[in-house]
Amino acid sequence: MSDACCGPSRAQPDLLRIGSRAEPATEAPVQQVGQVQQVQQVQQVGHVRPPAEVLRGMVRVPAGPFRMGGEDPDAFPADREGPVREVDVAEFHIDAHQVTNRQFATFVKATGYVTEAERFGWSFVFERLVAPGARVLAGGVPGAPWWRAVDGASWRHPGGPGTDAGRLGQHPVVHVSWADASAYAAWAGKRLPTEAEWEKAARGGLDQARYPWGDELEPQGRPRCNIWQGEFPHAPAGRVGTMPVGSFAPNGLGLTDVAGNVWEWCADWFDETRAGRVMRGGSYLCHESYCNRYRVAARTSSPPDSSTGHLGFRCAV
Repeated sequence: MSDACCGPSRAQPDLLRIGSRAEPATEAPVQQVGQVQQVQQVQQVGHVRPPAEVLRGMVRVPAGPFRMGGEDPDAFPADREGPVREVDVAEFHIDAHQVTNRQFATFVKATGYVTEAERFGWSFVFERLVAPGARVLAGGVPGAPWWRAVDGASWRHPGGPGTDAGRLGQHPVVHVSWADASAYAAWAGKRLPTEAEWEKAARGGLDQARYPWGDELEPQGRPRCNIWQGEFPHAPAGRVGTMPVGSFAPNGLGLTDVAGNVWEWCADWFDETRAGRVMRGGSYLCHESYCNRYRVAARTSSPPDSSTGHLGFRCAV
């Protein structure tokens, strides 16, 4: 299965011809320089935050080893989930929930930061969430036709013009690239978690459980995460899209939404090719019939400049 299903790239062959204001293929280097400058500027603010302010809303993860990875029979071999190995992690803190639209708006207001999606002029939106009347750019994503490159889609307008993140204040921010997430983290006096930190925290103290709460997807028939209801991509049995953070019970360490809702950027490169950054946790588009990457050991990647309507982040210290 192509990673395009989880994190389509701006460099998809069919998308190199499109762009609302400039060709993404030629505009990208300029964007990257601009993002580096913005990250450097906001880092200065984060360095002076008092520790109590930085740690507010975070949970402590104690030092020690844990068994990382998995060997689930329905895993994707190319994702390199296994082998299971013991990894020793130093003590750290991590956000109890994904960064919200309200939090990201505070960051943007304080710094004037402009995300990569805003600079490019478009971003990927799931077909059922495209705003009525929004301009869908030509082209598509091979192997994932449900993605639409929408003119004007960004964290402010998650479905394109006509949609307003301000009405979704407690929903996770989306349409953020790896650089955007890193910039927010620097401003907050934090950083993105390493992949090992993310998985240790997501496991919530359980050893090799399939999900953050245990091995059963819906204990006593109760949903524990925001994933696709029904066989993907056919008509869903329930709602589609993000949910407010904390809509489900936390895991054993106090983290919510580490399965489903939105994917989360991690600090690490996915593999030695350094073509993509790690994404963990799955999203509201995941389902066992298509992409069961909401399992706690599951992993995938996306190019750092990618942005979609189901990709967000949380921070660590």
